[in-house]
Amino acid sequence: MSVKVGNYRWRIVVLLFFVTTINYVNRQVLGILAPQLQDQFGWTEADYGYIIMAFQAAYAIGLISMGTLLDKIGTRLGLIISVVLMSVSGMIHAAFSTVFTFAIARFGLGIGASANFPAAIKTVAEWFPKKERAMATGLLNTGSNVGAIVSPLIVPLIALNWGWQWAFITAGLLGFVWLLFWMITYRQPDKNRKLSSNELNYILQDEKEPETQKLPWKSIISYKQTWGICLSRFLTDPVWWFFLYWLPKYLNSNYHIDLTNIGLPLIVIYVVSMGGSVFGGWFSSRLISKGKQPVAARKLTIFVMALLVLPIFFTSFTSNVWLAVALISMATFAHQGYAANIFTIVSDIYPKNAVGSVTGLAGFSGAIGGVLFSGSVGLILQFTKSYYLVFGMASVAYLLCWLALVLFVPDNKKISIDERTESKSGL
Repeated sequence: MSVKVGNYRWRIVVLLFFVTTINYVNRQVLGILAPQLQDQFGWTEADYGYIIMAFQAAYAIGLISMGTLLDKIGTRLGLIISVVLMSVSGMIHAAFSTVFTFAIARFGLGIGASANFPAAIKTVAEWFPKKERAMATGLLNTGSNVGAIVSPLIVPLIALNWGWQWAFITAGLLGFVWLLFWMITYRQPDKNRKLSSNELNYILQDEKEPETQKLPWKSIISYKQTWGICLSRFLTDPVWWFFLYWLPKYLNSNYHIDLTNIGLPLIVIYVVSMGGSVFGGWFSSRLISKGKQPVAARKLTIFVMALLVLPIFFTSFTSNVWLAVALISMATFAHQGYAANIFTIVSDIYPKNAVGSVTGLAGFSGAIGGVLFSGSVGLILQFTKSYYLVFGMASVAYLLCWLALVLFVPDNKKISIDERTESKSGL
């Protein structure tokens, strides 16, 4: 007779899903309102690029520090601090109008938002056995898509009826609502009284790692695996940033879509991308269940996703808005399938107590890539008035990411304390 395991761990995933949703709603408000704010305040394309750069620079700083902080104070307190900062910073956008003041607000938002994924990935590593991590990561990562779907539904409605300021305020208030549920529900698995002993044993079924294993980020950079993961994020994160912050502007400038009709195209794009998170997690988990090594399964899945991104190159060559939406949708689907696996690779090869730091370092690399890309996009658009080059760069980014993983991340090599001691350079 099979033992009933329990499902409390999936409640934790639900909470992570909602905080990710709220995180992305706060990020997305500016992108949806960008055409209106740009006209209202006289921002140039380069000005808008600088505002986006402020968020991404802060995000980079936050990630490099938040990962280490989470390893020290835990995800419960870490997420409380980050959500408060994110919510307050999001709300104060309503009081500003200049490029400089918006950049300040975006900077605060970036710091607050930076703990989301390091905390989520660390929590999944603590609450799930390896065989379920990709699926759990894929499910929580759909929160980014739901946030992107909800935003074009509520932001135009709020902005058109009560003013753009209330769009920022409403998004910020959602974070405080989530905090109530998080504080009531979350404790570490071994300290959570609501967790059954059967489920705790199920969570801890993988081979226990030595408590002495310590891999702070300063030592982690000596491993070639770290360089492969960081390079991958450096190449691909900027593409997702572009989808978030520039798509409303692209649709507005190329197809004359504004606040009154922006909702449907963006909803289609992000509904499709939501399926990518689930599919990416399911596909690699299926490969693992068939006997493939976890890292090998992740890399094969990422290769498939990279092929699906390639057609986005042709987006700028079509005058049909729905063909453009279809190409972008396929790319966002692929990105989310990729994301479910690139995040999980970290917990596959690093000790649990280093997952937050590694994820933060990789996110830092992605954010730096985003800073450079956003500044470049602003200048490219200002001088060329065309998205051709931007979509061209996006189309090949994921194949380069896969190549970096092939070169730097072995399929069956987990970093251990013995490996660090005997060979400090994994290169």
